[in-house]
Amino acid sequence: MADGRAVQPGGSGGTAGEEEQGAGDDGGGLTEAQRQVLDRCLHALRHAKSDSHTLAALLLITRLCPASQLDRPTLRRIFDAVGLNLPARLLVTATRGGEDAGLPPYDLISLGTALLAALSTDPDMASHPQLLTTVPLLLGILANDPGSKQPNRAGRSPGGEVQSADAGGHGGHGGRPESDRPSEGQETPGLDEALAADCYQVLTAVCALPRGPDQLLSRGAVPGLCRAVQQNRTLSRRRGLALLGRLLSCETKERAWSKHPAELLALLLTLCTDFCRAADQNRLAMCAQLVQFLPPAGAEPESEELRAAVGRVWAALRPTLQSKLTPRQIGPVLVLSACLLDLYGWEPVGPPKFCCLLVNRACVEVRMGLEEPPGSDVSPELQHTLTGCYRIMEAAIEQACSVGDAPAAAPQAPVSGLSLQQSRQVLGVLEEAFSAVMYHLQQVDASRYDDPFIFATFRSLCSWLAEETSCLKQEVTALLPFLIGYMRRHLQGGSSEQGLSDWMTKVSVSEEGGAWTGDGALRYLLPALCHLSAEEAPRKVLLTLDTPALLVDFLTQNWNNLKKKSGAAAARDPGMETACSALLNFTVTELERVRKDPCFRTLEVHLSEALPALVNKPRLLVLAANYCCLGLMIGRLRSPPSGSVEANQRRFLSAALRFLRGALDSGSGCGPVQVSAGWEASWAEAAELWRLSLQALGGCVRAQAATAALLRDEGWLKHTLGMLGERGALPDRHTEAALEEALCAAAQQCPACRQEIADTVRRSEDGALSQMRSLRSLL
Repeated sequence: MADGRAVQPGGSGGTAGEEEQGAGDDGGGLTEAQRQVLDRCLHALRHAKSDSHTLAALLLITRLCPASQLDRPTLRRIFDAVGLNLPARLLVTATRGGEDAGLPPYDLISLGTALLAALSTDPDMASHPQLLTTVPLLLGILANDPGSKQPNRAGRSPGGEVQSADAGGHGGHGGRPESDRPSEGQETPGLDEALAADCYQVLTAVCALPRGPDQLLSRGAVPGLCRAVQQNRTLSRRRGLALLGRLLSCETKERAWSKHPAELLALLLTLCTDFCRAADQNRLAMCAQLVQFLPPAGAEPESEELRAAVGRVWAALRPTLQSKLTPRQIGPVLVLSACLLDLYGWEPVGPPKFCCLLVNRACVEVRMGLEEPPGSDVSPELQHTLTGCYRIMEAAIEQACSVGDAPAAAPQAPVSGLSLQQSRQVLGVLEEAFSAVMYHLQQVDASRYDDPFIFATFRSLCSWLAEETSCLKQEVTALLPFLIGYMRRHLQGGSSEQGLSDWMTKVSVSEEGGAWTGDGALRYLLPALCHLSAEEAPRKVLLTLDTPALLVDFLTQNWNNLKKKSGAAAARDPGMETACSALLNFTVTELERVRKDPCFRTLEVHLSEALPALVNKPRLLVLAANYCCLGLMIGRLRSPPSGSVEANQRRFLSAALRFLRGALDSGSGCGPVQVSAGWEASWAEAAELWRLSLQALGGCVRAQAATAALLRDEGWLKHTLGMLGERGALPDRHTEAALEEALCAAAQQCPACRQEIADTVRRSEDGALSQMRSLRSLL
């Protein structure tokens, strides 16, 4: 080539696109004389009888045809003539140190990497399996000395003449401008910059392929690049960090951290130190870079060093956030703050006053960004900033929720240590920001439902509604048509899920809960639906939007997914439990709707199929309690049929009675009735559902007298009477009241049950039955 480097793709370590652009502004291309020489050289390459002949032809090409003038078809002709076997063999020969190679190892490496760099500018060549096999060798070159010392940092051509490494813009450190040097000091000597640029050109070209990040990850790119950066090797801070950042900004991030946590943690600690030592202006530019290297949410390594380093980063950020910043400057700072909150929460952030400032600045950015006239577009850069602001707001809400169990006299502050006045201020700015969020969502039409930013905005509002439905009631109720329409679109598969899924893997603020699925929107809205379905005005709107049918669809879809899992994989699904709670609100308050709406009939069929399978799954006990309660609540509203109980209802009631029977255990010896071992761990969550189920069971017996016979057939009555007749006390008064109501209903509707209950009461004057006054008076 013109700079003496064989098939060198360009100048000084920039991207291939930049390098080609600089030489191709005048149209590029070869002259007629060059094309004739190239044709003869290609003929010589195709008929070369030895490597010496091949190298001679290549050298002539590099002399007369600069790489920047070679278009893709020409590069393809060279590739077809040379193939990737030669450059790969040159690297292997240099690595093994063969004495009969004819050239020093460094020259072999220099020529091999230059050939690979030029050929990799064609995506088809970059994806060739033979080129991919050279990736570990290139990583080794970047992280270690490349085989032999180079005299005076000069390259050597295949013909043996020494050429200055500064030629053609490929300089050693003497040729680099001062601004390009890393702030940490001089790069580690020993690797020519042009050679390093070639290696990074190949790795960058591979990374740009559709499966490029996977290819690099499987070939050791993460530890190799980490080593190069930690040793401050040539170009590592400029190009190695950028390449690592790309690997850690896509779907390979979680796998990279799981495979190489030690290397990435060491690098992250170094970057945190660099960030804290940087000047203020440089620190602003480093915010976006530091975000890339933070571990994914939920995968942070157990490291006190990292926790301490994050605390120092917060300390470095405080004066920055307290200063005047332009919108362009504050965006990366807020996104980094959001990611640090994802990592370790509020504890290391700083004093309460600064926490208030952080929340306030995020809320101000949201208001300024969203309170624009209808039709105004939010730029991609602003979307990125607002997504970070949303996470800061969500973190403030989560903190408010976490102190909800504090004594009533204590103010519930969003951040630990806030005064009552500070707490009110934070809640006030959050309310203003979410008012802007609702205003923005009111302007969104169905054509934008696939927009990832709309999902981020929707998700943020859901986090607020999950805890705070008393504020902005009218605005929330007015927004329900959008919220339910958006949820329905995604749940029923009417949107492009791939776009959202891709965005979830790239957004700086990590999405929790694993891969995005179509019911993701509903899952975020479910806690709010629980609150809203309990209030009359929003519940009426939800009914007009056919919300119960959506919830039933959600349950059936997720049950089908759950059935395919086994063992530990069949873990709790809080979303299904919350959906049951919302449906229970409708069932308790909207009796006529439950009797007439076909979706509740569909729900009954689903419950009758699912509950028998749930009875023997301890991990899913809370879901079973929800299903049991919901089914019995619907069953109590049935009109008395003529004849026996329907088959699906009998199946459900049989499973429900077996399930309810297992909650309490009389055990051996004397003493009060205890919660059974299988229920003990979940009793705090399942107890109220169990009691409601017993009350609803009484309602079922009263609605259909034929169901009372099942109490005896399934052994529930015998078990309950035996337990209550032997023991003098139950776990609590509410449990006693629920059992008494079910027994009273049985005694009223079934003569056989009444006789069995009466016999047991007479025999056990000291048992818990003797304390049930309503039952005794009925008998």
